Amino acid sequence: MLFRKTFTTEQEIIKACLKNDRKAQEQLYHTYSRKFLAICIRYVKDRELAEDVLMEGFMKIFEKLPQFESKGSFEGWMKRIMVTQALLTLRNSRHLNMEVVQVESQLEVEDAGYELNHLETSDLMDLIKGLPVGYRTVFNLYAVEGYSHAEIGDLLGITESTSKSQLNRARNVLKQKIADLQTKERRING
Repeated sequence: MLFRKTFTTEQEIIKACLKNDRKAQEQLYHTYSRKFLAICIRYVKDRELAEDVLMEGFMKIFEKLPQFESKGSFEGWMKRIMVTQALLTLRNSRHLNMEVVQVESQLEVEDAGYELNHLETSDLMDLIKGLPVGYRTVFNLYAVEGYSHAEIGDLLGITESTSKSQLNRARNVLKQKIADLQTKERRING
C-alpha cells in the first residue's frame, strides 16, 4: 500500500513546495484548482484556454513561491497571480480590446425597472460572461476581485478614466439585460 504524505497546515505545504516536493505541489493544486479555474473562466471564456491559464498560473506560483513573504493571505497572493496570468493571456491573444464598444444607444437604463430579487447567482454570472471582453474584464477586476480603478489601469495598460468608463458601461449593459429578462418573464407569466 502506498503511503500518501498529506500536509495539515498551509506553512507545511509552502515549506515542502519550496523544496520542490511533488506531493505538496499536488496537494496545493488539488486544494485550489477548482476555485482558481472558476476565476480563469471569468476572464477567459473558453474552458480549454482557461485550463491552460490555470496550469501556467500554478507554474508561476511554484516559480515565485520564494517571493511570498507570508504577509497577508497566501490564497490572495496566489489568486493575484492567477488573475494576472489570465490578463496576460487575454492581452497576448489580442482578445482584450479596451476600445469603447458601441452598444445599442438605447441603453436608457434609468427608465427600465430592474430588480435583483429573483436573479440567481448563476444567471448573473452568465450575463457577465456575455459582456464584451473589455467590459467583462474591468467589471470582474473591480466588482469581483476588488481592485481599484488605478490598479486596473496599471494591470491593463489603460487610464483610470477608461477603467471607470468600462465599468459604467458594463453596469448599464447588465442593468439592461436584467430588465429585458424580467420583461420577458412578466410576458411569460402574465
